[in-house]
Amino acid sequence: MDFSLNEEQQLIVETTRRFVQSEILPLEDHLDPDAGSLDPTDQDRLIAMTKSMGFYGLDIPEEYGGPGLNTTTRALMAIEMSQHRAGLYNPCYGVFGGAGLAQLYEATDDQKERWLYPTLRGEKKGCFALTEPSGGSDPARAIQTRGIKDGGEWVLSGSKLYISGADKADYALIFARTSDDPGRNGVTAFIVDTDTPGFHVRRVVHTLRATHYATELQFDEMRVPEENILGEVNGGFAIANDRLSRQRIPYAAGCIGPAIRAQEMSIDWAKNRETFGSPLAEKQAIQWMVVDNEIDIRHARYCVLEAAQKADSGERFRTEAAMAKLVATEASSRVIDRCIQIHGGIGVTKDLPLERWYRELRIRRVGEGPSEVQRLIMARDILGGSFK
Repeated sequence: MDFSLNEEQQLIVETTRRFVQSEILPLEDHLDPDAGSLDPTDQDRLIAMTKSMGFYGLDIPEEYGGPGLNTTTRALMAIEMSQHRAGLYNPCYGVFGGAGLAQLYEATDDQKERWLYPTLRGEKKGCFALTEPSGGSDPARAIQTRGIKDGGEWVLSGSKLYISGADKADYALIFARTSDDPGRNGVTAFIVDTDTPGFHVRRVVHTLRATHYATELQFDEMRVPEENILGEVNGGFAIANDRLSRQRIPYAAGCIGPAIRAQEMSIDWAKNRETFGSPLAEKQAIQWMVVDNEIDIRHARYCVLEAAQKADSGERFRTEAAMAKLVATEASSRVIDRCIQIHGGIGVTKDLPLERWYRELRIRRVGEGPSEVQRLIMARDILGGSFK
């Protein structure tokens, strides 16, 4: 496959790189190492800049006012946007905006007016509530939240776990079991305002991350109008699955940026740090770690761009997306681990971003489907669907 960048992509990559280096990195020098957000004044200024650059709302389709970038270009930008301390938690601190919940592009006209368009304008925030305490790796069969029809409403009861941003969301896309089918054919998607009686954020779930990102939700006989159903009754898991597949490509790409930056830091450190009378760069052990880093980075980049190009060309890309997610998260984790080792004592301190990247990447090997699930997806495709 040809991974050379066209003129437009080269310009976009260079512009994004300059933006991160000139606007994001200087601000991080004055932030707490675990900060997850910028000062509101700085954030507003940078959002105005990205809007003027035509880079705001990268995932928004062109027909909805977005830049209309293809998957490959968005992946290339994700690699650049994540090359700073908080890059794995909040790439560029949200100043490039977002598309909200991509499933809402398939909503009815009324639903778009109520939730999609306010989200695109930055007036509302949504969250994606799929995972449950009973099991995250097999989300379809794990769903125990129930939806029971009662006249023109549905009554939802149950709970969700590890839901990103629910404590700050205006609405949630909730998946509930609405039939006796124990698998993916009995799940319905509901759009629910978070101020609906019966919707509760039980707690913030603290993790390895520098700042919290997950919540636990509880639904107590929450009444939802039938017009809040997204798509068809019992057709909700197909909506969820589309997001999970497509999101893996930019998710994987964002893991590569910190690995690239860590490798650059380590090369510079090895050339200038002397031990036992000579630079670290002259030690074979260090040389081999740097080489292994380069192999991992190039492998991850290849897998991500292959998946992105297949998605853009309309080919089947499920296997490639799973491989990209698996390779990028695991390879980048190895790179950061070696870079900490190269830096020695300072590598485990908050003076450098390495320790934060190390923690964040450990989570990414679980988020958006753990490595084992990616291997299962690939095995099923490679073996022609005969492997269960």
